[in-house]
Amino acid sequence: MKIATWNVNSLTARLQHVLDWLIANPVDMLCLQELKMSDDKFPLEVLKSAGYDAVAFGQKTYNGVAILSLAPVREVVRNIGGFSDEHSRVISATIDTPGGELRIVNGYFVNGQEPGSEKFAYKMRWLEALRDYLRQELASHPRLVLLGDFNIVPEDRDSFDPVGLAETIHHTTAERDHFRDLLGLGLTDSFRLFEQPEKSYSWWDYRMLGYQKNRGLRIDHILVSAPLVPQVAGCVIDRVPRKWDKPSDHAPVILELAP
Repeated sequence: MKIATWNVNSLTARLQHVLDWLIANPVDMLCLQELKMSDDKFPLEVLKSAGYDAVAFGQKTYNGVAILSLAPVREVVRNIGGFSDEHSRVISATIDTPGGELRIVNGYFVNGQEPGSEKFAYKMRWLEALRDYLRQELASHPRLVLLGDFNIVPEDRDSFDPVGLAETIHHTTAERDHFRDLLGLGLTDSFRLFEQPEKSYSWWDYRMLGYQKNRGLRIDHILVSAPLVPQVAGCVIDRVPRKWDKPSDHAPVILELAP
């Protein structure tokens, strides 16, 4: 089965891109971030016509996450339990698969703006709450996938300019420590289970020919729990949609799980 994550940077603007991509890449699940729409605007019937069950947690103008699945979803939870947050950033759901139930946690992680800012402090609090939430989720759901736009560059090789951008947003030691804390829960970065091309990124700035010059960052990730690691058959970044007209600044990341 294949599971993908994609920050579409407005589902209103990119709905046709999503539908076209699903035709070319009929994944079993697609998790979206930055819907930038309220729930009443979510195109549920359009996605059902494309064959996907879908659950969303939207917010007008900002944030918003959704899970699209060929199989029905259940046990849906919105946001991080026990953490008060006005932003729509996390949606979790359980999907029954041939290998057993699978828990999907889809997140649009806080950007953080810049170190020292209030938004950065919020990011630190949010990441701590996410870690505690995931610890509980893993206890109940050993087969778990955490995916989405993490807004964290885990290592220097995940940035086009690790020296010039050192300790700037996405690159700070504090953010990377939080990423390692997630791994410490027993999660594995599926992309790094395989040899990957150098300078593999999932996001490129719209400005200064960011994509054309491959001035990118790998900030979209798919982490899998220990029971799933033996099933991971591949993890790739699909750069094709980034070349389309008026694209999202992110590219989809696709995980393949063997039976």
